[in-house]
Amino acid sequence: MTLDISAFTPAPALAGGVIIGIAAAMFALFNGRIAGISGIVGGLLRPRRGDLQWRLAFLAGLIAAPVAYQWFAALPASRIDSSDTLLMVAGLIVGVGTRYGAGCTSGHGVCGLSRFSIRSLAATLLFMAAGFATVFVMRHVL
Repeated sequence: MTLDISAFTPAPALAGGVIIGIAAAMFALFNGRIAGISGIVGGLLRPRRGDLQWRLAFLAGLIAAPVAYQWFAALPASRIDSSDTLLMVAGLIVGVGTRYGAGCTSGHGVCGLSRFSIRSLAATLLFMAAGFATVFVMRHVL
């Protein structure tokens, strides 16, 4: 994997961050909930009464957004340099980690930090450190 600095696009990244921030704030204000993806998806496994529709609508929006985006601009090319088995194991580890960490990067990193949560700060620092260490080990040690 290489980094193409000529493809650096700060304006779309900033716009996306602003949209995510506004959406997370609106979700908290109107629903009183944190917009953490693992909690939203986890709630689908054991749905409560009146809880299923908004969770499905939220996930449908996550899927529909890139589809709608490609009507206006080309989606960036993606390339995954890994096996399907390794991706499934990694996904399982991330899923288990979000349960132990009481949330995912979106819940802690976006919503928790904006509420000045010390627990979310610790979780986000650990997420980042684990990611840095994993990339270092995979790229330079193994």
